[in-house]
Amino acid sequence: MNKALLLFTLSCVIVLGSCNLLRPSPQKVFDKNKVTAPYDVIIVPGVPYNGEHWSGTMKIRVHWSKYLYDNGYSKNIIYSGGAVYSEYVEAQVMALYGEAMGIPVDNIFVDTLAEHSTENVYSSYQIAKEMGFTKIALATDPFQTNQLRKFIRKYDLPITLLPIVIDTMVTIDRYEPTINAESAKKKGFISIEERETLFQRLKGTMGKQIVWHEEDLKKNRFVRKFKRKGRLISRTK
Repeated sequence: MNKALLLFTLSCVIVLGSCNLLRPSPQKVFDKNKVTAPYDVIIVPGVPYNGEHWSGTMKIRVHWSKYLYDNGYSKNIIYSGGAVYSEYVEAQVMALYGEAMGIPVDNIFVDTLAEHSTENVYSSYQIAKEMGFTKIALATDPFQTNQLRKFIRKYDLPITLLPIVIDTMVTIDRYEPTINAESAKKKGFISIEERETLFQRLKGTMGKQIVWHEEDLKKNRFVRKFKRKGRLISRTK
């Protein structure tokens, strides 16, 4: 078994194990939500890139995004993720892979600001709104879907779920295109491990560093909470 296939197989094992954490199953969630396709855009959270090979997790997410695009489930894609643990901007690396796999560059957008999974969702949601997209879905692995579903529901964000379905993934040609990732390097990069403590990173993962737009908050208690914490952008008068 070659290295690329081994990495993909291990990633699939992780995804399969995580499927038990998503109830109903990823297949049922996908089948339910594909009925309202096509979506204007899907949000695909990033994964660190080491400068040589994409990880199995990134490979699965990008291939899934291409599957959703090719099969008419989504018209556009937002890849999300900054230069967090390596000097490569995750969203830009994924966009390079997506383009190399045949997704039209005009249908690929990037969010290069997010550094945590909850920020992947909210920052990309802001981009989607700016682009005039109203039908939005999150497309990632079942484990991350399960984590972010709670965040989406808590704040009533109008984002649907299109989780990776492993039975579909095994039928996809998971080839690995060649890219030149030099353009995805961030100048002056400093790892998040140097910029934030472990506690700060955990807070970020839980969405506790997000600055909210007031119009996105449906519950007044959240408006009051984030205004008090200085993490609220008030409605434009």
